[in-house]
Amino acid sequence: MPVEVSIPPGQLARLLRLRNGTVARRLAARTERTARIAEREAPGRMGRFVSWEVTEGPQGLQGVITCDHPATRFVLDGTRPHLIRPRRRKALRFEVGGDVVFAKLVRHPGTKPNNFLGRALRLGR
Repeated sequence: MPVEVSIPPGQLARLLRLRNGTVARRLAARTERTARIAEREAPGRMGRFVSWEVTEGPQGLQGVITCDHPATRFVLDGTRPHLIRPRRRKALRFEVGGDVVFAKLVRHPGTKPNNFLGRALRLGR
């Protein structure tokens, strides 16, 4: 006895996009796993600023991972060598080897790019 079941394409698409459906739960688990990798790969305390969410995008559900740290762009892109001058005082104050040092100018060598978010995406697959 043959049985035929037909599901309209629109209804099937809605079923796949449900916020608590199987697809959404798997996407959330994968996004969270990738975000945890990004937290580990981030330099210093920047990992504390990594967050994730599943949102409705133009092509359906999408996992979004963000890092809200103020220096994120500088870490991802790197920086060129530049001069650092005091803004509020006459000299910069910092510690070197336990000794306090004052300087009117510091020549920063720049930093290499550290694409920890891209690395997390590759490792999270």
